[in-house]
Amino acid sequence: MTRALVIAPQWIGDAVMSEPLCARLAARGEQLTVAALPWVAPVYRAMPKVRAVLELPFAHGRLDWFARRALAATLRGRFDSAYVLPNSIKSALIPFFAGIPNRVGYQGEGRPILLNQRLPNPGGRPPMVAFYSALAGIPPKGERPRLHFDADRLAAATAGVDLVPGAYFAFAPGAEYGPAKCWPAAHYAELARTLHMRFGQPVVLLGSAKEGSLCEEIAQAARGACRVLAGKTSLIDAMALIAAARALVSNDSGLMHVAAAFDVPQVAAFGSTSPVHTPPLNPRARVVWLKDELQLDCAPCFERTCRFGHTRCLVDMTPTRVAAALDEALAS
Repeated sequence: MTRALVIAPQWIGDAVMSEPLCARLAARGEQLTVAALPWVAPVYRAMPKVRAVLELPFAHGRLDWFARRALAATLRGRFDSAYVLPNSIKSALIPFFAGIPNRVGYQGEGRPILLNQRLPNPGGRPPMVAFYSALAGIPPKGERPRLHFDADRLAAATAGVDLVPGAYFAFAPGAEYGPAKCWPAAHYAELARTLHMRFGQPVVLLGSAKEGSLCEEIAQAARGACRVLAGKTSLIDAMALIAAARALVSNDSGLMHVAAAFDVPQVAAFGSTSPVHTPPLNPRARVVWLKDELQLDCAPCFERTCRFGHTRCLVDMTPTRVAAALDEALAS
């Protein structure tokens, strides 16, 4: 059996998008160890096809040359193949230093020595599942990501915050990339009030500690409809809370992809980015994107902040519109 090391991407959404690749590799007999940064590692612990997860002790954005060489020395002789998912030079250093014989990845930033099996860089912004799955050397077949937690994990996560599985809604109102991805806080608050009045169930606000103030703003405006859990749970527990939720409403974010991989009914609000590039791959998902309706030639701009200062692609997306899409998702 081939022993394979997978170098994971650094963002949660991209990590979810790599699950079909991991499933392909495991299906052909490769034993997978995934090397991932700590904030991404929990995603791979929800992939049954991944045998082990190695947390990388590196800081975001740093080369950490000597630390990578030291870690690589401990991996010598343990792997037959490596699949390098990020395009950066530093992400390919560990397989090279470890002397892994078969090192696969995209050409990326120019890695002719570091990788000995290189795919040409695709043009534009390809769908991410196909982008990663191509590293297996087999044409993509329309797979979508799948994550799984057992019932005990879901029960523990919900009981830990005094929730009942299926009896609450979850919102993920943040986006690591920037505010041009974020549906307005006032709209989230209005939708939370509406759901609380209709169903008598709480809305939990999830995200990182950096999104705590945004979630507090939403909760205050929602007048008792919300519970703020942003920054108060681990990522793996936040994932479990999404998996056990009645539905999720979010921006285009990593937690959107988590919900899709758990088959949770969801609505995704798209603004500066494109659902063609990073859609929630879930038959129970509904996407709201106003590009054509508002005739927004600027969309998708892929900017962190709106260059015109109005973010009409999201401001003009009413809570009533998103509520209708959520009804469709729940009915699915």
